[in-house]
Amino acid sequence: MKNISILGSTGSIGKQALDVVRYNREKFKVVALSANKSIDMLADQIEEFRPELVSIGDEKSASQLQKIVNQRGIKGVDIASGQKGLNAVAAIESAQVVLTAVVGIAGLIPTIEAINKGKDIALSNKETMVTAGNVINKLAKEKGSSIIPVDSEHSAIFQCLNGEDMKSIKRLILTASGGPFRGRNREDLVHVKKEAALKHPNWSMGQKISIDSATLMNKGLEVIEAKWLFDVDMEKIDVVVHPQSIIHSMVEFEDSSIIAQMGNPDMRIPIQYAFSYPQRLKSNFESLDFTKISSLTFEKPDKDTFPCLELAYDSLRSGGTHPAVLNGANEVLVEEYLNGRIGFYDIPKYVQMAMDCHNPVSNPGVEDILEADRWVRDYIHNELAGIPL
Repeated sequence: MKNISILGSTGSIGKQALDVVRYNREKFKVVALSANKSIDMLADQIEEFRPELVSIGDEKSASQLQKIVNQRGIKGVDIASGQKGLNAVAAIESAQVVLTAVVGIAGLIPTIEAINKGKDIALSNKETMVTAGNVINKLAKEKGSSIIPVDSEHSAIFQCLNGEDMKSIKRLILTASGGPFRGRNREDLVHVKKEAALKHPNWSMGQKISIDSATLMNKGLEVIEAKWLFDVDMEKIDVVVHPQSIIHSMVEFEDSSIIAQMGNPDMRIPIQYAFSYPQRLKSNFESLDFTKISSLTFEKPDKDTFPCLELAYDSLRSGGTHPAVLNGANEVLVEEYLNGRIGFYDIPKYVQMAMDCHNPVSNPGVEDILEADRWVRDYIHNELAGIPL
């Protein structure tokens, strides 16, 4: 029995993780949960999974949640709130595995808290590695924590590399669906609204990740994440558009052999693998039926129409705190786009501006990374100050 703590239990990944636990109750037990605002959903999760500890975004929400829990007669669960509560959920003594499924750089500090306690990390919060990959790798090695990726692409690479000599890697090939705007040009997308951008063709994801998929920033962040997860040079990481999302990623080795990991687009598969690793468990997920696949196709990404992908590579080339600036700017800009305040191409425009203005720290620690994040959020807000709400 593995005890699991889930950061972000009411989000898309968190809910699918709980689905994995439902099917494997003899293998996994939920001991802690965190959410930001979804009080009623978190209350339902508490009632079903009976964790020891939960945390929610603020004290007011915690008070409301406590009332609901009391009304339902649920005993034995402690309710915390805020950053302190989130950190407590990450570091809870009884958990062996911590799923980090909160969105954005908010996942960095609780992930560090979990690693400091020697927990294994089922990593869904890519921003942790994007902003602080070198810091996280050093700390995980020091504390004996394993980092098992949950993103379908990185899980695929992780599985393809199982038992292989890392020195024999020729290149990593990250696949991208192309998002909802694959095949469109810049003129088509200048005035595109969030409703269209949120309609991902293959995956069910939260709003922020859906917009990142539409701009291809998500794939750019995954390139940075892959660099740190697998300790490979940027030049060895390629992106190929694969609209069917059947091949989740590939590894080419020095002898030009390529190993690919395949399956239906179902995030529960990599979540379960991260929970059960190094074992594989039986599942009730739909098997891939090759007789129903008419074709598997591949294209080069259109970096002119989707400049965010190249901006991610640029941030890696620049190094230091530039990836943190890329990430922080993008987080703010995606929120502003979802609020209808800026246009689709304002996202790469202002990300580029921020990167050009940033004075990077070359070998950053956690405080340097957090300061770069604070700086870029202030910078973007100041740049957007004249744009009406």
